[in-house]
Amino acid sequence: MAAKVALPSRLPAVLGGVALAGLGIGIYSRYMMNVAYADSGAPPKAFGSGPAFLSLQLQSSEVVNHSTKRLRFALPTDEHVSGLPLTSALLTFSWPKGSYLPCVRPYTPVTKTGEAGVIELMVKKYPNGKQSTHLHSLQPGEYLRFVTPIPGFKWTPNKYPDITLIAGGAGITPMYQLIQGILDNPEDKTRVTLVFGVNSDADVLLESEFREFESRFPNRFKAVYTVSNPTAGSRHAKGYVTKELLSKVMTATPGAGNTKVFVCGPPAMENALVGNRTKQGILGELGYSKDQIHKF
Repeated sequence: MAAKVALPSRLPAVLGGVALAGLGIGIYSRYMMNVAYADSGAPPKAFGSGPAFLSLQLQSSEVVNHSTKRLRFALPTDEHVSGLPLTSALLTFSWPKGSYLPCVRPYTPVTKTGEAGVIELMVKKYPNGKQSTHLHSLQPGEYLRFVTPIPGFKWTPNKYPDITLIAGGAGITPMYQLIQGILDNPEDKTRVTLVFGVNSDADVLLESEFREFESRFPNRFKAVYTVSNPTAGSRHAKGYVTKELLSKVMTATPGAGNTKVFVCGPPAMENALVGNRTKQGILGELGYSKDQIHKF
């Protein structure tokens, strides 16, 4: 019984020891990385393949809508780039005030991997989300610790002539990162269709950026929006991400091996699209095989 009572009092010390050990590894790894980049002449990367344990200062916090903020953090120097591969996320660590345990959550940056000096997160605040609430409370000048990069889907330019990205709500961030990487690479000719389902017009994040992509790449990028509760006079179609909608907008031939479908959104949406062990999802009904679908 005494051991059970003593354990919680030791937990912060144990966690602190683990964090300190990781910090030492991160500092050494960054030092060796910076030496390598100095020798090569390439811009230094803030994040490599291993732990970073990097504290970055918040430069600005922009309100995007009723539940979302865009947080801009300064990298170690103006010359640093994130160095993250496409579709990678970053694991963040914080110890919110009044919380007995720390919070660890992944977020996908929305800045280009080669952008120097800064990195941006688009964070949706959830009613009971300790980490998202903490991030929304941060003020310019305060810091957030980034623990390690989390690799996503390994993208190979031109491997698929056409791809479809299906996003719901905050699941748009890895899609945006991938779209940026494809369209900003002059060697990559992949055609991209984005299907974005949200609850309200205010939830259509990054719309101006997507419209710019449509203007710059009219034959290679198209965004399709569906809003479950649009305002009166909305320019967006009312509805959900359904089998009927996808059958109309997905351009690649299912089962041909020349396409990939990426999915990221609320669990209910992902389950409806991808299915499970006992039930086929909408994409399977449309003819797309499991190996043609990737869930972020």
